[in-house]
Amino acid sequence: MKIFAAAMNYPQHNKQEGEALYNNVGKPVVYTKTDSALLKGGRPFFVPDEFGAIDGQAHMVVRICRLGKCIPERFAHRYYDAVTVGIDFTAREMLSRLRRQGLPWELAKGFDGSAAIGEWVGKELLRGVQSASFRIDADGQAANEGYTGDMLFGVDALIAHISRFCTLKTGDLLYTGAPSAPFPVAIGNHIEGYIEGRKVLDFNCK
Repeated sequence: MKIFAAAMNYPQHNKQEGEALYNNVGKPVVYTKTDSALLKGGRPFFVPDEFGAIDGQAHMVVRICRLGKCIPERFAHRYYDAVTVGIDFTAREMLSRLRRQGLPWELAKGFDGSAAIGEWVGKELLRGVQSASFRIDADGQAANEGYTGDMLFGVDALIAHISRFCTLKTGDLLYTGAPSAPFPVAIGNHIEGYIEGRKVLDFNCK
C-alpha cells in the first residue's frame, strides 16, 4: 500500500504561503508517506516529543480500487471508489530546518502515525467528488475546512499525473491537498473530521 499526497493544490493555502508560490504552481506537486504513517480506526495520535512543533492539515482522501498505469484523465474516475477525510501531520520545525539545509524532508511528513484517516464513504453518496465540503474540528472548533471544487488539480488529474510515474494498486491512498494553513496539535486535543456533514473521523491526541 502506497500513500501519495498532493502539496500546493489549493490557491488559498498557496497565497497564505506567499505570492510567489501562489503564482507558480504549473504541475501537481506530490510527495509520499510510509505505510506505517497510516493511523486509522480511531486510534489515538501520539504526539512525538522529539520532533518539535507538530501541526495538522485536513485533506480529502481517495481510495484507489484497481490496478492502473498511465491512466488517461478521462478514465481516472474508474480507479477510485470511496473518499474520506484525513489529516496530514507534519513536524513543522524539522521540515523547515531540512528545507533550509537543502536536505530530504520526507521524515518530517512520513513518520509513524502522521497520516490519520477516517471511515470510507462511497463516492456515489456525495453530490460529486469535485463539489464536496470537508472540515476538521479540534476541541469542537473548526481548525481546517475546504471545498474540493477549489482544487488547482482535481482528483482525476492527480491520478493521471501520478500514474505516469508509479503504478497505482488497489488500496493505495491519495491525500488530495490541504485547503488552508495548518493548525497546531497538542496532547489532549480531540480531533473530529467531517465530509458533507457526515462525521467520519474521531480520535484523541496523547
